[in-house]
Amino acid sequence: MPRVDPYKNYRFLVEFDGIVQGGFAECSGFGSEVEVIEYREGGDDATVRKLRGKAKYPDITFKWGITDSRELYDWHLAAVNGQVERKNGSIILLDDTGQEKLRWNFFSAWPSKYDGPDFNAKGNDVAIDALTVTCERCERA
Repeated sequence: MPRVDPYKNYRFLVEFDGIVQGGFAECSGFGSEVEVIEYREGGDDATVRKLRGKAKYPDITFKWGITDSRELYDWHLAAVNGQVERKNGSIILLDDTGQEKLRWNFFSAWPSKYDGPDFNAKGNDVAIDALTVTCERCERA
């Protein structure tokens, strides 16, 4: 059987409903967790049963080099002003040829936090915007 190399973590795309913006530098935090509820049955002091609780999905943070595009910032600004617009989206992992290999879909997401770039007159880094979205569900397709 031939060796299969793992996919690179820097070849990915992000899609939002109605928002197409390339050049994301980082995407982190997506996944899921199931809460564990410990329950001790009466009469059994030594054993604790572990039951399934509710599923939780962490916030997803996207970072990109700032440009003239305001779409993602304006989406957050609308939420700040009380107009929460929920969107579905995908994080897409590409192989070395640029073909889609894996996809994580997130649902009912809305932007809960925006971080503007840090400036430093001594530096030469790209100015980075960051947007944190809160979603109701995230799953690997």
